[in-house]
Amino acid sequence: MSHANRTSQLTSYVVIPARLASTRLPQKMLLRDTGKSLIQHTYESARQATRPLGVCVATEDRVIADEVVRFGGQAVLTEAGIGSGTDRVARVAREAAFAGIDVVVNVQGDEPELDGEQIDRLVEMLESHPDAVMATLSTPIRSRAQLDDPSCVKVIFDRFGRALYFSRAAIPAVRNWNERLLTDIEPHFYQHLGIYAYRRAFLLELAKLPPTDREQLEDLEQLRVLDAGHTIQVGVVERAAAGIDTVDDYRAFVERRKSA
Repeated sequence: MSHANRTSQLTSYVVIPARLASTRLPQKMLLRDTGKSLIQHTYESARQATRPLGVCVATEDRVIADEVVRFGGQAVLTEAGIGSGTDRVARVAREAAFAGIDVVVNVQGDEPELDGEQIDRLVEMLESHPDAVMATLSTPIRSRAQLDDPSCVKVIFDRFGRALYFSRAAIPAVRNWNERLLTDIEPHFYQHLGIYAYRRAFLLELAKLPPTDREQLEDLEQLRVLDAGHTIQVGVVERAAAGIDTVDDYRAFVERRKSA
């Protein structure tokens, strides 16, 4: 893994944690109805970013590693039993080859339509906010169903873009509901997008932080960071790529690829 020097800029690398086990869509990383595997689509989307020095897939499944190597990508085979995607990314970031990397970007393996510019933006957010240990993205919520859906994680942040809280509940709570709240030009509600950039030094410490009560109640790992008093910078994008969680999600993705 070669690292070019960037004057007065943070060096960065993308790590895509991927595994075969998936409750709702088994072995989805290897689905290839488009002619390419899902993990290849995600890898190629991440490669569209211009800031990172490279992209690798972190997996405990040799069949995924073999697939990544087959299409010419870089794979790191980790030990089995690593708890979360964040832990898997941290495991790779501990390698000596990452010693010169300032920022590690965590991209989910089931995001084949990810916009590479969003990765670049995350790196730039950490450059312009030296107090932040992490950066992530959000997008406006314009649907009541989405606002009330616990699988849609919400985020609120201050006027400087610093995260105040993440929740599966609708936040902020509205005392007197009006449907116009969903259509106001200035959004009131934001969905958190599951893409993160970490300062590498902090990522290596993150796994050592004890789980917190709110983290476990909400089942949201990022709350551990806020509870420890750290800053997460939140950017806003107008469009969110659709992740692939179900058979219907995948079929819709295949149709979009065919019509593109």
